[in-house]
Amino acid sequence: MGGRITALDVLRGVAILGTLGTNVWAFTHPGGPAGFLADFGDPADALLRMVTNGKFLGLLSILFGIGLAIQHDSAVRRGLRWPGWYLWRSALLLFEGLIHYVLIFEFDVLMFYAIVSVLVAYLVGRSSRVVMGWMVGMGAVHLAFVGLLTAAMLAGVAQTSDPTIAVSTASWWGQVQSRIDLFAVFRAEGFFVLPLSGVLFLAGVRLFKAGALEDSSRGARIRRRLVVWGLGVGVPLNVLTTLAGPEWFAVDRYVCAPLVAFGLLGAITAFVHHAGAPGFLRRGVTAVGRSALSCYIGQNVIASVLCYRWGLDLAARFGHLGAWFAAGTWLVVSALLMLGASWWMKRFTRGPVEILWDRAYRAPQRQPATT
Repeated sequence: MGGRITALDVLRGVAILGTLGTNVWAFTHPGGPAGFLADFGDPADALLRMVTNGKFLGLLSILFGIGLAIQHDSAVRRGLRWPGWYLWRSALLLFEGLIHYVLIFEFDVLMFYAIVSVLVAYLVGRSSRVVMGWMVGMGAVHLAFVGLLTAAMLAGVAQTSDPTIAVSTASWWGQVQSRIDLFAVFRAEGFFVLPLSGVLFLAGVRLFKAGALEDSSRGARIRRRLVVWGLGVGVPLNVLTTLAGPEWFAVDRYVCAPLVAFGLLGAITAFVHHAGAPGFLRRGVTAVGRSALSCYIGQNVIASVLCYRWGLDLAARFGHLGAWFAAGTWLVVSALLMLGASWWMKRFTRGPVEILWDRAYRAPQRQPATT
């Protein structure tokens, strides 16, 4: 498959902006990320959080698997050894994720994507039977984790929040120190969902190889099934688990939300194939998707400056508005990302972080960097 895949750029853009919709609650809470964790089970905002909670992160995981499959196919076509230099790519991603976590955002996902990508890199070229075996195995481990956590929460021996965590947003350096001191706390979820990430990565690999992104009859059949199961079944289940209370948090976020993510993949891809010429909004989302890594980091930087006390301190002044302030912040940051990405991508073929990352990736290979 030559050239860029338009649907993939749109999907990435939606996933990045949707992930912001999940993270924005941590930025806009008057108590910052620690306050967000303490109030995460608040039923008042549960249904609104449900719109983004876990779904777009799941979609991003599937898309990462699709990207890995594309890189594998490209390496095979060129006769290159695999995984070869892809492992260096994973190492760079791990380092970048660590820097992003320490300096910018407590809930970074890049570190865990880097870890999972190493495993999937060794599986992407294996037979369907082997890949499916790994998916079933990791899926079983994940469901066992979710089941144990849910049972513990129903029994009252576990909870989704920890009111004892204290992180001040008055100082950027103070936040950095807190992220280091509370590394185990803020990184716990990522380690918990490593099996789920593996399943979603491999699902992305299989969907790409099956033609889910193609504008073809087989692609349309796959997308219809994704929509039926992901949206027709996943959304009602997601609503039920959300309304059931915080005890069902693990099922809601780590089972139902990823199921909905598959439906989003099918629905958005179908829309791209059947829509007419892209308008301003779709062009903006596409630009965000083409510079996904830059926008992922950029959205967290912008939201930090807007909301934290060491920045404009908007969370202290408007955080009491709850969902209204969260939604408004999401709209402002999303608009800035789309405008900025559109301006940049008219002048360059890669986002700013992607350019630096590409140079670091090619440096030990003695290959010329591309911009």
